[in-house]
Amino acid sequence: MPQTGRLLSIVVAAMTTLLPSCARAPASRAPRPAAPRFGLDVFLDSLPSWAAGKRLGLITNHTGIDRAGRSNIERLTVRGDVKLVALFAFEHGLRGDAPPGQPIASSVDDRTGLPVYSLYGDVHEPTSEMLKDVDVLVYDVQDVGARPYTRVSTMALSMQAARKRGIPFVVLDRPNPLGGVQVEGPVLEPPFASFVGMYPIPLRHGMTVGELARLYNERFGIGADLRVVPVEGWRREVRFAETGLPWVGTSPNIRRLEAALLYPGTVLLEGTNLSEGRGTDRPFEQTGAPWLRADEVAREMTARHLPGVRVEAVRFAVQPDARKYGGQTIPGVRLVVTDGESFRPVRTTLTLLDVIHRLHPTDFAWLGANRREPALLTIDRLAGTDRVRKAIDGGTLDALLRENERQAEAFRVLREPYLLYR
Repeated sequence: MPQTGRLLSIVVAAMTTLLPSCARAPASRAPRPAAPRFGLDVFLDSLPSWAAGKRLGLITNHTGIDRAGRSNIERLTVRGDVKLVALFAFEHGLRGDAPPGQPIASSVDDRTGLPVYSLYGDVHEPTSEMLKDVDVLVYDVQDVGARPYTRVSTMALSMQAARKRGIPFVVLDRPNPLGGVQVEGPVLEPPFASFVGMYPIPLRHGMTVGELARLYNERFGIGADLRVVPVEGWRREVRFAETGLPWVGTSPNIRRLEAALLYPGTVLLEGTNLSEGRGTDRPFEQTGAPWLRADEVAREMTARHLPGVRVEAVRFAVQPDARKYGGQTIPGVRLVVTDGESFRPVRTTLTLLDVIHRLHPTDFAWLGANRREPALLTIDRLAGTDRVRKAIDGGTLDALLRENERQAEAFRVLREPYLLYR
């Protein structure tokens, strides 16, 4: 018995020694990877030799922040090794608070005293006068991964202006918030090119702005002296919500990351007499009209078993100043993304339009031409083709969706030489 007692004592002592280390085991797991670094962070932390001592013009807005949330304008104005001499503003203005479609006036920035040149008014690209004191033109804006978002048209036109002026054009890259794997057609057809789609790329292109700039420059012949500062530590399959980076709403009606996930599809609602949710608390996340039988629409959409999304019947109030149904409370449906990886915003929205058109053949309508580009119906400009409108009117959506898939696959091959991330 004494020997047994001594053995028990040895076992208890050994377990007492081991238990603390077992309790500490979770701390030994591999640490979570650090958040990626925006191209802005990489640029500022290791200034390239071609930028040192140069006078910079900066195309940006409120989304131009570093990974600590600090403004690119503020960070560049305190540098001693470069000189920020001009700012350029596009749709929604430098601070991102102007209403959609409202022309932006050139002005002086009250925080820095720098000139702010408008690229969303009388002109859409920098003029020679605007660039006269600029050695390097820099673009640093968060995109949403959808062709109709006018920021990338501004980028393309500014690349052309930089080439004409003979100065480098620099893109400080940022992640595509939808990730960089999935692509959804339709691809824009050249006769339907406009400021909401200049080049033949899909509605959801799956590229960063830096990659798009490379594609535009080489494939579509801009020929600028292009420099792209890549995001450090980002992979194509990573959506923005998984990066740990700060997100700010990119415009007055894309306030939430959830809206950005839906926008490549729900932007098409602007071409119909359905509300796209402007003037509500969920723009581009819900749609409705006074005549909509929302419960029926939600039931039929649910029966389609579309991946990664839940469709809910709702009622929502629209602010009085909204362009569609202002001051009314209307029935609608809300799209709730449940799985960002499998969700297909374009397919989902096209299916929704098809269902609503079929259930409301006399109430549903396409809107007329836009005042800026009166040659094209709004839906055809946004879709980049008239095939969307004709397929929904003709009840041939399934054939269109198959063609969209073929176009998306062809674009995946075309874009491959211009990709920066794997």
